[in-house]
Amino acid sequence: MEVLIRDNSDIGCVLGAKIIARVVREKPDAVLGLATGRTPLRLYQELIRQHREEGLDFSRVTTFNLDEYVGLPATHDQSYRYFMRESLFRHINIDQKRTHVPDGTAADLHAECRAYEQKIIDIGGIDIQLLGLGRNGHIGFNEPTGSLRSRTWVKILSEQTLRDNSDVFGSLEKMPRHALTMGIGTILDARRVLLVAFGPAKVRAVEQMVEGPLAGICPGSALQLHPRATVILDENSAAGLHYADHYRWIDRHKLAWQKYD
Repeated sequence: MEVLIRDNSDIGCVLGAKIIARVVREKPDAVLGLATGRTPLRLYQELIRQHREEGLDFSRVTTFNLDEYVGLPATHDQSYRYFMRESLFRHINIDQKRTHVPDGTAADLHAECRAYEQKIIDIGGIDIQLLGLGRNGHIGFNEPTGSLRSRTWVKILSEQTLRDNSDVFGSLEKMPRHALTMGIGTILDARRVLLVAFGPAKVRAVEQMVEGPLAGICPGSALQLHPRATVILDENSAAGLHYADHYRWIDRHKLAWQKYD
């Protein structure tokens, strides 16, 4: 696992955008796995800037989002399809037909999950998967104690996740209790994984993910199994790491072609 510690979340998000932009420039028809939530917003803003000011071309890119709430139509302002459209898709030159988000209103949710998984397989897999990290260590909506080999499926949201996300819905009662999400096995199939986690609220989850044992109680720890996982942190989220100085040393002594900054 490659751990990159930066001074703050803004610098971290710009770095994450550079990594994704490099993938797109090297492979114009890249398949991107995308995440939602507050953490990647600044990263998406930087990708939009690079598109507008530096000509970053998304015309041949295909995207698959991690998850979607069950019961929310694409027009709902808290659906993840709506979030992606407003936060990224309508600001870049991507073909909307190439953007994929699970359908949380499907009549047969199990069939929707299987079809979503198959679409990823049919296109040849995901080149780089962007992730956030929940305070309880979840990635996507894979909550603690879930299978580390799971595929895209219907998940019950934990009480912690409901509390963390309820403010955007106005109250806990208005929050959906279920979501469709890529499984951990699906995420680990991506050729590369990029996780961003910032702020003091993520300290414990980051420490368990990076330095804790591989365990279902911290779903993010499954990234220890990935051959090319990059984790971008700020000083606050990295505060609990015992080997932070080691990660900084490795970062400083990379060969020129290994550096991002």
